[in-house]
Amino acid sequence: MNQISAYFTNLQGAHGSIPYNMTNDYMFRAVLQSNNKVLRGLICSLLHLSETEVLSVEIANPIILGEAVTDKEFRLDINVVLNNQILINLEMQIANKLNWQNRSVMYLCRSFDQLNHGQNYSEAKSVIHIGFLDYTLFEERPEFYSTYKLINVKNHQKYSDNLTLNVVDLSHIDLATDEDKKYHIHEWAMLFKAATWEEIKMLASTNEYFQEASDTIFRMSADDLVRKRCRDREEYYQDLRSYERKIELDRLEHEQDLRNYEKQIEQNQLEHEQDLRNYERKIEQNRLEHEQNIRNYKKQIEQNRLNFEQTIAENEAKHQQTIAEKEALISQLLAENEALKRQGK
Repeated sequence: MNQISAYFTNLQGAHGSIPYNMTNDYMFRAVLQSNNKVLRGLICSLLHLSETEVLSVEIANPIILGEAVTDKEFRLDINVVLNNQILINLEMQIANKLNWQNRSVMYLCRSFDQLNHGQNYSEAKSVIHIGFLDYTLFEERPEFYSTYKLINVKNHQKYSDNLTLNVVDLSHIDLATDEDKKYHIHEWAMLFKAATWEEIKMLASTNEYFQEASDTIFRMSADDLVRKRCRDREEYYQDLRSYERKIELDRLEHEQDLRNYEKQIEQNQLEHEQDLRNYERKIEQNRLEHEQNIRNYKKQIEQNRLNFEQTIAENEAKHQQTIAEKEALISQLLAENEALKRQGK
């Protein structure tokens, strides 16, 4: 007896935690592949179509549910052909591999490139890629349900309707617009993320598509092989989450190292600027001291000049006095000599 039926015989009697909800990409694939009505209802909501506009919905890449898969990284996206005219790629992605933009564009272009040799370009089918992400693609501009097309970046003129990228952010159901709610897209997101049978049953009561989806989730959960494949995918994504945590840890360490490096650069710059200011102050101090020394030297020279001139003046005065005294003495001697001469007569 399998794990689910051992406790519950039908959805109404189920309660408690769900083993695997539809964020598990294998359960996502199993439910949509097993119930075409659920697939039709989901596509009508996402593309804002009425039931009468959907003539046919076919999965172009079915798998054998429950079959063992050796490569855990195999793709579980669902290729759908709508009304034999539009190619739709549905993909559930809960792990942020940091490559969604390039990956989704590549899948979109591969799907569009399906013309055989000799076919006219007008025969190319429109392609829509719809990704269900359990993380926010653009953190600066979060949005629950977004649509991207080829447009003119100046005037927003559409270039072509043949390529469309849609993204459902399962982590931001709270941002669902009135239009999203009108087409029940937020309720599909709630169904995908439901963690208990009580949540599932509450949504099942709203309309026939959610009832079908809820019954199918219960039926797939009761299948041992499907549940095993879901467990394999959980293990795979656990490994991915561990890898993501390691990347995040490395990123935080790198950012811390960068901040430390920037702080060190800032510190070095401050120290350099302080050294430069000290050097400029030292130069200014030396300049002032040099100018003061020059002024002192000039004062000393001037003082020496004045002293020298005073010494010369004093020596000249003494010399003149000496000459005057000698002249007076000579005059006196001459007078005495003249007197003696007169006495000798």
